Amino acid sequence: MITRQDLDYLQSLVQVPALSILIPTHRAFPENKQDPIQVKNLVDEAKERLAAEFSQRDLAPLLENLDQLVSQIDYPYTLDGLALYVSHEIAKLYYLPFTVPARVVIDQTFATRDLVYGMHREQRYWVLLLSQAATRLLAGTGETLEEVQDKEFPMLMTGPGGTAPLPYDADSSYLDDRHRRFFQQVDSAFATYAQAETLPLVVGGVSRQASFFQEVSQYTAAIAGTLSGNFDKATLPELVPQVWPLIQAVRAAERINALQELDEAIGAQKVVSTIEEVWRLARDGRGKRLLVEKNYHVPAIVTPQGNLQMVAEVGGTMVMDDAVDEIIEAVLAKGGDVIFVDDDSLTTHQQIALILRY
Repeated sequence: MITRQDLDYLQSLVQVPALSILIPTHRAFPENKQDPIQVKNLVDEAKERLAAEFSQRDLAPLLENLDQLVSQIDYPYTLDGLALYVSHEIAKLYYLPFTVPARVVIDQTFATRDLVYGMHREQRYWVLLLSQAATRLLAGTGETLEEVQDKEFPMLMTGPGGTAPLPYDADSSYLDDRHRRFFQQVDSAFATYAQAETLPLVVGGVSRQASFFQEVSQYTAAIAGTLSGNFDKATLPELVPQVWPLIQAVRAAERINALQELDEAIGAQKVVSTIEEVWRLARDGRGKRLLVEKNYHVPAIVTPQGNLQMVAEVGGTMVMDDAVDEIIEAVLAKGGDVIFVDDDSLTTHQQIALILRY
């Protein structure tokens, strides 16, 4: 799962050139037979564009990184997309559980807009399946679930009532207390994953154990829904139909709330709606929430005065392939958030709107 830490790292880097290659891929045969061809075509395009702007000597470290990264792609296990981020210093490959448009971007920063969009469009969330046998943590992105398997999870309840028998004189209150203590441990372990950003949490388990968890958890406000039952042996395909409706409801409510907040901000005169103004105020740190139509892309340059100027097409090291991507990164870097809405939802705002803090 793409994490907030991954994005923060990529967005913090300023490198010339910074090469981003985004590739739609396929999970199943025979569609995935075309994936290596698509990768080759986009890599060839990237090399041609780089060669037109930089000398081969200057490009040598980057091209070596790129070739090594491409050789690491495990085609039988691709998901819905690939993202390659390459410079002289780094080479990062991400398998994406959401589709992305085929794009080659050469800029001073990496193009993360499609990752941000995919992460927002395909709502990310956590699923905790509570059990004294083995509490499981699942990472969700849209309708894709991945089980976390590391030193923390699955987490086994050790000691009396778990890996050891109960004392002969133990009553039900003793076992209840043991469960509460165990779920406190689960909650503390979950904090390692949840602390970077607030994501919806679905909690599953028998009613009594779910109740104990909610008594002791610091994440009750994030709980988007609960599933009742024993999920010790539940497979990921079995869980998706139960979890997905809860997450869809969360996502729909988020978009409705964002559009309502936009209306209220208009009345308070705390909204800017042209991309030039959004660019300026986002970089000043005044953006509280950015709303942008999902397919809005704008190539642009920055004038000597620091203003944004749109251009007809991409090309050249001075042209940003997508100014919207830069705006998204600026809003996030300054502590704001981003909501993608359907096309034509912001026609009166020229496809983009920034709700201001002040």
